[in-house]
Amino acid sequence: MWKVQLFELNYDHREEEAVAQVLKSRWITMGDQTKNFEEKFGAYIGASHLPTAVANCTAALHMALLALDIKQGDEVIVSGLTFIADANVVKMTGATPVIADVTSLEDWNVSAGTIEAKITSKTKAVMIVHFGGVPCEMDEIVKLCKSKNIALIEDVAHAPGAEYKGTRCGNFGDLSCFSFFTNKNLSVGEGGMVIAKTEELNSKIKFLRSHGMSTLTLDRHKGRAVTYDVLQPGLNYRMDEMRAALGLVQLSKLDEANAQRKAHTLYYHKLLSEFQGVKIPFQNTSEKKLAYHIYPLMLPGGVNREAVFNSMKDKGIQTSIHYPSIKSFTAYREELKDSFTPICDLISPQELTLPLYPTMKKNEIELVVENLDKAIKEQA
Repeated sequence: MWKVQLFELNYDHREEEAVAQVLKSRWITMGDQTKNFEEKFGAYIGASHLPTAVANCTAALHMALLALDIKQGDEVIVSGLTFIADANVVKMTGATPVIADVTSLEDWNVSAGTIEAKITSKTKAVMIVHFGGVPCEMDEIVKLCKSKNIALIEDVAHAPGAEYKGTRCGNFGDLSCFSFFTNKNLSVGEGGMVIAKTEELNSKIKFLRSHGMSTLTLDRHKGRAVTYDVLQPGLNYRMDEMRAALGLVQLSKLDEANAQRKAHTLYYHKLLSEFQGVKIPFQNTSEKKLAYHIYPLMLPGGVNREAVFNSMKDKGIQTSIHYPSIKSFTAYREELKDSFTPICDLISPQELTLPLYPTMKKNEIELVVENLDKAIKEQA
């Protein structure tokens, strides 16, 4: 159907062999592959505590809020330009999501200023996302959260391998949450990781992942334990061995894949530089190393995005939206209708995401840009 898909998996025989080896081992639930993945991912990020591999990033974010004892009556600040999971997990704890505006039409991340404007006496945590793989201005955000005694959660779903002033994203938050969903830079289908800054939070996360149990199934299987205790209420947010095995292979490819994403992004920049009215964010990213998760842009004012989307689809080019306004969803429309996020309100209706993945070819990028040009001019 598609001449150019939004995303294609960066898989080869290594992923196939890794899963086959797990199946041959006859142990497919959380075990040695998962532990190995946690250790190698933690070393890659530079984490101070062993990460916890989980079922997905939404689970990771939910666990982070539970570990911080976020509850009814509390407020958690989230970006107005992010996936709905950030607001959903806040609601699932009984707390209230409060949406912060992004910095500008050039910088689609939240900032210390846009966060501070939303802080009240009920604010217990801030959940930032490094949009598109571009790190937020973390010095100012960390300083603000510390000064206000507010917990900081990093949503690093877009940014594995990204760095701010030489430090990898995932090291700034009290808790940091990663996504390994199909279209992410490191892809296992469904999966995630939680990194905790303190031993106390790390212990809470480990118990939350697996029913609050004192020993794991693998420990009992290998004879290291006979029974178990339940030390606190917990959930089943575990990762299985097949996904951990995929994660190990994908981790070994991550830096090269991110470099390929960068090259494709720069080629897009070159081809789109003379497009009148098209705004491409994050042109000034000094002191940052990007992960280049997606290629987002803003269509010119007055251009109908749905028409462009359908025109591209008719030509075999798959595009997407990152993201619809949280305020536009039925579940949040009434609650958030008075939220003041003027920059997000300008971006969301005109944002379009172009295909981007490591194995893209130059002629595919040229085809995307050529058809985008036609789709925009059709409305002139």
